[in-house]
Amino acid sequence: MKHHAPFGRIRTAWLPLLSLATALAAKPAMATEGALGRSLTGAQIQAYAGIIPPEPGMQWSLGYLHYDGKIGGSRPAPIAGQVSLGLRANMDLWSATGVYIWPTGEGRWNFASMVTAPYVIPDVTATLGVGAQQRRVSDSTSDWFDAYFAPVLASYHISQVEHLSLGVYIYAPTAKYDPNRLANPGMNVWTFSPSVGYTHLFQKGTLEFSVLGAVDFYDRNDDTGYKNAPVWRLDSMLVKRTPSGWGFGAVGGWIQQLGDDDGDTADRLNGFKGRSFGLGPVLTYGKKWSGGEHLDLSVRYVSEFSVKNRFEGNPVLVTASFGF
Repeated sequence: MKHHAPFGRIRTAWLPLLSLATALAAKPAMATEGALGRSLTGAQIQAYAGIIPPEPGMQWSLGYLHYDGKIGGSRPAPIAGQVSLGLRANMDLWSATGVYIWPTGEGRWNFASMVTAPYVIPDVTATLGVGAQQRRVSDSTSDWFDAYFAPVLASYHISQVEHLSLGVYIYAPTAKYDPNRLANPGMNVWTFSPSVGYTHLFQKGTLEFSVLGAVDFYDRNDDTGYKNAPVWRLDSMLVKRTPSGWGFGAVGGWIQQLGDDDGDTADRLNGFKGRSFGLGPVLTYGKKWSGGEHLDLSVRYVSEFSVKNRFEGNPVLVTASFGF
């Protein structure tokens, strides 16, 4: 099977840099515990989400995410085993991702494996207690966040311009966790995220439309007794690339919790079922050299809206993918 011409530039742009941010959380997930979860609106999808290219070998990527979000005092949220009447989280997260593309050649199928090591700096402020006992508490830390990996990622090339990807991302509770802290580098739960990506290329490969859908299944937090309900998410991206290497477009995201959270704190909040939407611009740049080296850069800004039982903010994501 012949692949479409843009594969040379696609080689690493597709990398799941931060299903990222999925990582986030200044403390276990919110709307979900902590009010954030492993996913941020519009931050999961990367370019060419449906494609694993045929060229075998290692590919690398670096990512940076900044998020500043809040939940107003009129909306209580679960955190540190308590109920907060107002939360604000400021977070910076760096990640390094390695992807190995299997030597399966240029058939209908291609496969890969990946692992990501994230480092997070969360700063959280919460209003705890009621009445005369009400107090404002702040906490911050910096450390490695929970690592995540995908043993097998598969891509099926429907045609030269249509591609489908399948995979299950696994988030392990590898980071430090203290149930009495507001700011934790880890979430203290396993998370399994089956994902499906689709990419359609138009205008001789210069116009890309990609969609990524997934469901996050959370384990119970044994230290707090809190169990997040499954979270469904859908991201989409439209990017037009020019001969100069620059590309521009837009990204959109929808996160929807599929049920009520479980646990004593969740029961006090009527299940704390959450959702969010987001839209924003994307700017990309790709460069490939004669020796096969390549560099792909991307920056996006997402504005969240129509948010319920989650942090509301404006994620900024910068990624760099490269290979030799």
